[in-house]
Amino acid sequence: MGIFARNVRVGVGVLGAGTLLVVTACGGEDATGHRPDGSPPPSGPPPAGLEVREVAGGLEHGWGVGFLPEGGLLVTERPGRLTLVSGTEPGATTTEVDADLSDVFVEGEGGLMDLVVHEDFAETRRFTTCQTHQDADGTPVDVRLVTWRLDDDGGSADRVADPLLHGLPISDSGRHSGCRLALDGTGALLVGTGDAARPDTSQDLTSLGGKVLRLDLATGGPAEGNPFADADDAARRLVLTYGHRNVQGVAPRPGGDQVLVAEHGPDVDDEVNLLEPGANYGWDPSRGGATEDYDESVPMTDRERFPDAVPAAWSSGPTTEALCDAVFLHGEQWGPFDGMVAVTALRGSKLLLFELDEAGAVTGMTVPPELDGTHGRLRAADLGPDGALYLTTSNGEDDHVLRVSPA
Repeated sequence: MGIFARNVRVGVGVLGAGTLLVVTACGGEDATGHRPDGSPPPSGPPPAGLEVREVAGGLEHGWGVGFLPEGGLLVTERPGRLTLVSGTEPGATTTEVDADLSDVFVEGEGGLMDLVVHEDFAETRRFTTCQTHQDADGTPVDVRLVTWRLDDDGGSADRVADPLLHGLPISDSGRHSGCRLALDGTGALLVGTGDAARPDTSQDLTSLGGKVLRLDLATGGPAEGNPFADADDAARRLVLTYGHRNVQGVAPRPGGDQVLVAEHGPDVDDEVNLLEPGANYGWDPSRGGATEDYDESVPMTDRERFPDAVPAAWSSGPTTEALCDAVFLHGEQWGPFDGMVAVTALRGSKLLLFELDEAGAVTGMTVPPELDGTHGRLRAADLGPDGALYLTTSNGEDDHVLRVSPA
């Protein structure tokens, strides 16, 4: 099909086919080579340092960021607020955007989540959010995509029309709401979704949960070239990959057709996965329909039940990192960081930098000390028009937008 290529994948501690990585324990690591928090050791020293600066604060669970052509950025806050940040340099001011978000279901992991600014924003002023939806009496209904128009002064936003997409599953607790958005190299919208903590969702190709979806941003219909484009079921036509647990990061590789995603494991095996259209990534807490319970003791990638399931490009193993957003660093200004994938961690409170080969296999991982437990839980990650990396913290009070660049 040519949208993405099938690639060789490696697991934790493996560098290429059959080559094991041996780590000698040294300062800050135990005898197994693991770090004090139990996470897998970096496979090499970090490159030259990073500079981290606080752009703006006073946020609450900043979830996603979107850059505007006039120089500001929009930030979604999970409790149901949309904030305009005046610029990308320290000292920027924040203003709440007047938008009707009264139907956002705010519970647990659910609320106002990611956003994507349309490529033609300069002409249309449009952006799309992903949010959990409730009816008038507060009953959760679904997760949906909503397209908005920001007014010229940035003070308010109005919904453009009916939801771009609705019917993504939701749980009463808001658990596993997924909802990461990114545009791929063709302009199609990629949507990482969660399984809503339902046992049979991820393997059900008629459900939009536990998937990576690929759709036309203008219509909400399937994007051209989707692997199940000829399916009778409308939901299946949107599916790019399935068998996911809770996709939190979606990172298209610049200049190519590869896409990496980051997703939450249960209490182990957070994963970075390289997408292959139409492929199964092996999460099935129903154990093949054998139980109606949400059995989280099953493998994150169950290759015994699904021999064709795609193994993870990287796994955290026994450590809970709670991987979140992901983005490729690119540009000459990044020097030795150029081409790495930056992945935020909530529980791990760090930034992980992954090195990849041309085929998309992970060949190394480092954790820069400037973002290793220094700012608490890290959520959003996106590259700004100036080439810098922008992150949000998600600690629950006085959260920040951070600007990260090579020192």
